[in-house]
Amino acid sequence: MSRIGKKPVEIPSGVTVTVGKDNVVVVKGPKGELKQDIDRDITIEVKDNQIVLGRPTNQIRHRALHGLYRALLANLIKGVTAGYERQLELIGVGFKAANTGNVLDLALGYSHNIIFEVPKELKVATAQEKGQNPIITLQGIDKQLIGQVAAKLRSLRKPEPYKGKGVRYVGEVVRKKAGKAAGK
Repeated sequence: MSRIGKKPVEIPSGVTVTVGKDNVVVVKGPKGELKQDIDRDITIEVKDNQIVLGRPTNQIRHRALHGLYRALLANLIKGVTAGYERQLELIGVGFKAANTGNVLDLALGYSHNIIFEVPKELKVATAQEKGQNPIITLQGIDKQLIGQVAAKLRSLRKPEPYKGKGVRYVGEVVRKKAGKAAGK
């Protein structure tokens, strides 16, 4: 039995979960509404403020999907109640970030600034304190979308291993390599 899949997902007050036809789960909460398609083999029951998932057999595929969809439903519920936030840090001389609405203007050491349009489902904010690295903050209810946008921003200038310059997640540790050996 899947250790994750067999755990029921608690539904907090103020959140409604409906299972539609074709196993589409709709979660509505104070911050918004999210939908998730569930594989037709996985059974979903909503009872006593809990979501319980079941699987038909012990095949590898069913065991994998059992835990996966339980985790995805837990992410949906957390998203519509508390929401998610991801912060990125720009490390490098002259690296800057500014936003107007959901359009980011990034100076990452290339000849031209990068204009990046963040999806309308997310809120973006930039902060630049004197003596500190610029910080980009992404907020929203969809964990998958936030992770995808953050990964795309990071890929614009990945942290390099020699000086550590680039775009990285706040708290991310980049292993540094030794530089060239000094001459005689």
